[in-house]
Amino acid sequence: MTTATVSARDVIAKLDPAEIWGYFAELSAIPRPSKREERVRDWVLSIGARHGWKSRTDAVGNVVFDVPATPGCERAASVALQSHLDMVCEKNADVEFDFDRDPLRLRVDGDDLRATGTTLGADNGIGVCAALAAASAAGVRHGPLELLFTIDEETGLTGASAISPEIVKSRRMINLDSEEDDTLYIGCAGGRTTTLSTSLDLSAASADEAPLCVRVTGLRGGHSGGDIHECRGNANKLLARTLARFAGPFRLASIEGGNKHNAIPREAKADVLVPRDRVAECRKASDAALVEFRRVLAGIDDGVQVSVTDGPAGLYAADPGASRRLVDLVNGLPDGVLGVSRVIKGLVESSNNVAVISWEHLGASKADVRIVASSRSSSGPHLTAVLEQVAGVARLAGWKAAHSDGYPGWAPNPDSKLLEVCSKAYQRLFGEPPHVTAIHAGLECGVIGERIGGMDMISFGPTIRGAHSPDERVSIPSVQKFWRLLKAVLADLAA
Repeated sequence: MTTATVSARDVIAKLDPAEIWGYFAELSAIPRPSKREERVRDWVLSIGARHGWKSRTDAVGNVVFDVPATPGCERAASVALQSHLDMVCEKNADVEFDFDRDPLRLRVDGDDLRATGTTLGADNGIGVCAALAAASAAGVRHGPLELLFTIDEETGLTGASAISPEIVKSRRMINLDSEEDDTLYIGCAGGRTTTLSTSLDLSAASADEAPLCVRVTGLRGGHSGGDIHECRGNANKLLARTLARFAGPFRLASIEGGNKHNAIPREAKADVLVPRDRVAECRKASDAALVEFRRVLAGIDDGVQVSVTDGPAGLYAADPGASRRLVDLVNGLPDGVLGVSRVIKGLVESSNNVAVISWEHLGASKADVRIVASSRSSSGPHLTAVLEQVAGVARLAGWKAAHSDGYPGWAPNPDSKLLEVCSKAYQRLFGEPPHVTAIHAGLECGVIGERIGGMDMISFGPTIRGAHSPDERVSIPSVQKFWRLLKAVLADLAA
């Protein structure tokens, strides 16, 4: 295939399986930002009404359809197919696009489907469309199905967290929201964020102080769950390490880095006041820090940069003691991989991401500073231990710490009957065993499993790259593979 910009209808005329892509073309024309899923919910309800499926909607807007079994499979136990209706809405800065109004501009790029300049919404639009296709397409053999469509997954799994337990009757569930076509997921991490905060008194620069702007840039960033095992550089941590090397006292006038709790920060910067006779030493210290960072991050984050330039005039800054405590706090916070699983080889069990540092000026003489740390673990006790460590370091610095409610993990069950069925189907279809693992990120399985007891669950999907960014793309051949596996699993469960 050659790269081409095409309409959604043009895309589905060429792609297989048409059962999924036909729905995806319709879905791509419907705005569906998190917390504003009314239009996409109306769309799935209209499809259900067209097919005569009974539906129910809970208080927060999650939708379930009852789909009758194909003839001869009525006695099989029911299976829930679960996916979420919302998508991450991100676009390139130079792209004019309104996610509340405009249809996605789909294009085929080699073996991938993309959207021009924006997120594609394959996460989790492909899962939504696969569930609809499994329930409606001719030739798919299945027992009784429940199609469970949740809302607001991308901003904290809040739809799943508020799901009414009685809305789902099935005790076997296939989550269609993972992103590797050769992998069956049987567990995920739980997570909570901690917000650390303080207020700082500021005073004007003196004649003996010089303003400097210190920046860390060029890092890859990435998902704080899915990419944490690669030990990528964290801009907030590297900035703090750079500032800690400054000779003599310094005063912070601002410090900022990162913007999302679930992303490894790519850039961070600080405006500082330093004694004028120490400027050269500070520049030399930052150069030495960069040499060290490049050595430590070689082959991981080769683009890392540390720069020191003249800062703006007229700065108001915190006193040296408060400034040093802030830097020491960021340096002292745990970051990256903190533990590995004893159940699944190579799986990160626990981690922490020093995700966001924000500085808000309250007039000239006051500032509020916040640090957001995102902690994950597939072990409840270990997650608690990480949260206690983060809060303890904050208290030692004289800061406040407040934990979010978070979401639970999904403990792996290698003896799952659903896993056995899916593994055998994969082996039969593709001539090799699937990769079976857990993911160090949040899936709705953890929340749903806690809300609705006794669930046997598994997650699989097509290969999606660049999710949550305008680089998002889904492999077209992997959607074909995913569809074959889903049909085979449903037929086997109905036997």
